[in-house]
Amino acid sequence: MQKFRIGMVGVGETGTPLLKQLLDASFVDLVGVADLDLQLPGILLAKERGVPVTDNFIEIAEQGERVDIIIDVTGSRKVREDLRRYMQFSGNTHTVIVHERVALLMLSLGAGRWVETRHDELSY
Repeated sequence: MQKFRIGMVGVGETGTPLLKQLLDASFVDLVGVADLDLQLPGILLAKERGVPVTDNFIEIAEQGERVDIIIDVTGSRKVREDLRRYMQFSGNTHTVIVHERVALLMLSLGAGRWVETRHDELSY
């Protein structure tokens, strides 16, 4: 069975519900989860399920083409810019970075309603 190989950056209030869906999807292989706080419930859940965790999100990007999609749900402009910069300089044209707004769309579609986030206005 083919699987989407996904890395997640940010598993706080916004990211954890999506993380749970990804962990339960048979067609998803979570290759890593990153957050600055390694004691968050999402990080602990990922560890319990055997997913590698880190507090350095670039470690996920460093996996190169072994990652199909990196989902960034940090709401941080700096993280978003650093990920893009790393991908550009590494020459990785395979991996796609999914912005938090797209992740919120996916969560909202799954919930059948608009999902609120604690993050302020997010710009691309």
